Amino acid sequence: MSWLEVVVLGLVQGLTEFLPISSSGHLRIVSGLFFGHDPGAAFTAVTQIGTELAVLVYFAKDIGHLVATWFRGLRDPEVRASQDYRMAWMVIVGSIPIGVLGVLFKDQIETVARNLWLIATTLVVFGVLLGLAERYGRQERPLEQLTMRDGIVLGFAQAMALVPGVSRSGGTITVGLFLGLERAAAVRFSFLLAIPAVFASGLFTLPDVFAGDGPSPVQMTVAVLIAGVVGYAVIAWLLRFVEKNTVYVFVAYRIALGVALMAALAIGAVSAT
Repeated sequence: MSWLEVVVLGLVQGLTEFLPISSSGHLRIVSGLFFGHDPGAAFTAVTQIGTELAVLVYFAKDIGHLVATWFRGLRDPEVRASQDYRMAWMVIVGSIPIGVLGVLFKDQIETVARNLWLIATTLVVFGVLLGLAERYGRQERPLEQLTMRDGIVLGFAQAMALVPGVSRSGGTITVGLFLGLERAAAVRFSFLLAIPAVFASGLFTLPDVFAGDGPSPVQMTVAVLIAGVVGYAVIAWLLRFVEKNTVYVFVAYRIALGVALMAALAIGAVSAT
């Protein structure tokens, strides 16, 4: 893997991880179009560690409070009645589906799921679903009204992102809007929910990154750092954006990209595998 590819893919990961447009899909598309090969699911998983470090830094106070509340609640019955204690459990329980399904379908995720025809299709289909969620979701429930049932449902929504093109944030935001959550609440919970799953996935697949002709440890470190710095800026921008704007711009982008990719595949401009 060249240094140019490392830098470009680190930037792509940072720019797209938190937007509902699929970072894994973009990494696969950019690699196929400009570098002629697939960087692999393992590379994607490890670069996501950088963007999740950005989440830890940006939400350090909130995350620290949730973790402290969870530990206190284990021994204090009064704390267990708090929303923060329940929220911590929602993140834990909501992370289970993607962990279990990721292990069960690891081989398929790393092979057939990375076909560009599939990615093009999921970009369009889930773009339409995101648009429907924006249009018909009530968007009246704040984050404080999130229930354990919501956390489980959103956990399965996150698990759909095991297929590139779906988008981790896109899946959880879409389902969150359908559940009646405010747009900003759905976005914030999608950030928190991703932390355990992404770190576990990145650490689990780390040995696979350096197998064969993959990046060197130094290159991988640089890609992670680039993704983290850019991702931090994207978090700050997105949270402000969704407070006052709809997500239709992302819907239009997903559909346009999916259709363009289908056209490129149809004329043989890029290989599906």
